Amino acid sequence: MKKQASPDVFGIADLRDWSESAGRQSIRFGIVGHPVEHSLSPVMHNAALRESGIKMNYVAFKVQSAELEEAINLFRANGFLGFNVTLPHKVAAAEFMDELDADARQIGAINTVTVRNQKTLGSNTDGIGFARAIRDDFSVDLRDLRILLIGAGGAANGIAYQCARENCERLVVANRTESSAEELTNKLQHFFAGPRVLGPVARLQAIGLNEMRAQIANTDLIVNATPLGWGPSDAAILPAHILEPHLMIYDTTYGSERTPLLRAASAMGARGANGLSMLLHQGARAFEIWHGREAPLVAMRAALVNR
Repeated sequence: MKKQASPDVFGIADLRDWSESAGRQSIRFGIVGHPVEHSLSPVMHNAALRESGIKMNYVAFKVQSAELEEAINLFRANGFLGFNVTLPHKVAAAEFMDELDADARQIGAINTVTVRNQKTLGSNTDGIGFARAIRDDFSVDLRDLRILLIGAGGAANGIAYQCARENCERLVVANRTESSAEELTNKLQHFFAGPRVLGPVARLQAIGLNEMRAQIANTDLIVNATPLGWGPSDAAILPAHILEPHLMIYDTTYGSERTPLLRAASAMGARGANGLSMLLHQGARAFEIWHGREAPLVAMRAALVNR
């Protein structure tokens, strides 16, 4: 039987009384989100801490948007050394940082925070985690791919930036609100300063969700960077009948081994993978930032597989 993630989820009230609570002295890392109960980051990071002989712990914090700034201030005050940020806070949290690293400044979203001397430094490891995951799951590099990215939120920003930085052949960003997709692609124009077309299509493009079907023939990799797929009753963001066997499908959600999109991909003979590999690799990079040493990737992977 697989082990379940720790049921311990803390909130803003816990952070307010943190210094006076017994038994929490070892908790120096965590993940902030809403919802956050599903997160496997505590399983992965606690395994990494144990394997590395670091006598600290990592837990989850359920924090609403209106509580985010206060929570970050309390992490500073309560002696935390770092924390991760997940949906829906990746963009908003960047605004509350004392400093952003170079990548986070360009991306405009963060998923990793380092706390030193009560100062916060925001970083984004989503992009490098995504690139390593695609290499693991499909044995291909981003530079060789024509990519259709669905979503324009915090995770999508990191993924799009990495695709552009690695000079992917083509990047199309699709979003329900097309203006948000346009805002994201506008930030990436300088990466595509060479020829702006690839055969009959543009190398960088923003579209609405209803335009995705027309992109399939000029796409190698489809990435779902939206929360659609978490819920058991969610429909696939792309119906099976428009998918083709040549496609690679990556769903950044990992609540289920077979999300609706991945089931649709399988039905059409396309290769697919879920976001567990991205979680692993972005978490490993966060570990390296916090601890200044190589992450114990084998232990982290085993913890996710055997959860």
